[in-house]
This record gives sequence, C-alpha cells and structure tokens, in this order.
Amino acid sequence: MRGFFSSLVPGISPEVIISRLIIMVFLLPVHEAAHAWTACRLGDSTAKNMGRLTLNPIKHLDPLGSILLLLMGFGWAKPVPVDPRNFKKPKTGMGLTALAGPLSNLIFALVLTALVRLMLIFSGSLASLPDIVIYYILNILIGMAYVSVSLAVFNLIPVPPLDGSKIFALILPDRLYYKMLIYERYISIAVFLLMFTGVLGKPIAFLTERIFNLMLFPYKFFS
Repeated sequence: MRGFFSSLVPGISPEVIISRLIIMVFLLPVHEAAHAWTACRLGDSTAKNMGRLTLNPIKHLDPLGSILLLLMGFGWAKPVPVDPRNFKKPKTGMGLTALAGPLSNLIFALVLTALVRLMLIFSGSLASLPDIVIYYILNILIGMAYVSVSLAVFNLIPVPPLDGSKIFALILPDRLYYKMLIYERYISIAVFLLMFTGVLGKPIAFLTERIFNLMLFPYKFFS
C-alpha cells in the first residue's frame, strides 16, 4: 500500500478511497494532536486554545489538502499553531514539538501491529466472525500501520516545511537554520513537485519497508 505517497493513477478504486479516508480520519489527527499536546506540555498553549488538542479530524483537516489526498494520494492537514516565545528554550521546544508528530505515528503503528498479532493468537475466539470479515479487519489494521510508518518517514525529511527541518535545527547552527528559513517557500514548492511526480516515492517506500519489517521482526519468534 503506497497510501499517503501513492502517485496519480487513472481511476480510483473504492478500496483506495477507503484507505485514504482512514488516513484522514485517524492518522493525520493523531499526528497533529501530538504536536499540540507536546507544545502544551512544554509551555505553549496556543494550539490548545485554538481547539487543536483533540483527535477530532474536523479540527485538523485542511480542505485543499484533504481533496488532494483523496484524489491524488498525498495531502496535508492544517499546521498546528506554535508560538516558540512561550518555550523556555524556543529552539529545543520547536524541535521536540516537531518530533512528537512522527513519533506518535510510529507508536501508533506499533500498537496496530501488536493488535494484529493478538488477533492472530486468539483467532479461535473470533471463530464466530466470517473469515472474510477477519481478513478485511486484519488488512485494514496492517495497512494503517504501514501508512502510519510512511507518514512518519516522510515528515522526518529534514527540509521545510516538514517536521524534520525543525528537528534538524537542534544540531544546525542558527546562521544556517535561519538561511534555510529564508528559502522555505521555494523548498516547499520543490518538495510538493517531488511528491507529485513520485520521485520521493521510492526512497520513502524503501525506508518504510525497512522500519515496518523491523516492527514485525519480534513477532517472528512467536509464530
């Protein structure tokens, strides 16, 4: 499942639409709410005051980003507002707040893979459900876990406006970081074009596969 990073294809199947709706309703809100929660814990209640400390997708979804996600396979949510002046250490606060988004997606993926494993272990208790129902539930959970990892990988790319740029700023000299911010608009356009053309698809898919398989590795000892 290419999910968040799938390229433009002729025709969209119902399964693809469902998977993209799941991303919008579950994965994006988890990511954005994690930013809001971390910022609040570090002293900035801006996002909380604006109603963004919630898993309600309506509070997080961007209209244009949602439409592109449904039609083209990639999109975005509304950025969580953060005021670095409220942090004791602004640069560190921004970095930790940025890290919370991708980290929440990785934790979410771990929980989902564990749930899949539990369902397989206790499959006898699910005997009352039709096999086709169990099959679809397992595939949805696995698909959500995979896309959650891919969302984390994408956001960890260290270029603006992605979370990775703020994390990278923790080790980047201020002079270079502010120079990068000057060109943020142009870098954002370049990232968008790379997403649209699918150039980013292969490296992101490569890293996603490795991380996802690493998550599944412990379960091989109990199979």
